Amino acid sequence: MQTFLIIIAIIVGAIVLLNIFARAKMKSIPKVADSEKILTLTDKNFNQQTKGKTVLVDFWAEWCAPCRMMAPILNELANELPDGKQVGKVDIETYRSLAEKFNIRSIPTLILFKDGKEADRFVGVKTKDFLLKNMK
Repeated sequence: MQTFLIIIAIIVGAIVLLNIFARAKMKSIPKVADSEKILTLTDKNFNQQTKGKTVLVDFWAEWCAPCRMMAPILNELANELPDGKQVGKVDIETYRSLAEKFNIRSIPTLILFKDGKEADRFVGVKTKDFLLKNMK
């Protein structure tokens, strides 16, 4: 019984240490500036910018480490998309009404809009290839 408790204590300790290490590593992810091709969406321009085209909208926040991981992927994606397809971003801290309207519960959440209507939804970090495939 004592050996069992020691093993459990070691496992719990390892998990705690890994969690601390992972959080420290996530905080050190650098902030990447958005590509000039990425739309900055607001509650005022959202409907106009998503109407009549295909737009992948990233709901994100400044403090979100996985959102920072997505930034370079979205920049590459935005630079490779053909006319009529774009990438947009909504800061959920600034535009809470949009986050509520689209029922955003975790970030990053990416919603694919086709002609202003939600066509698909992805939660978490995704690859550029995954996003390209799903935007076709």
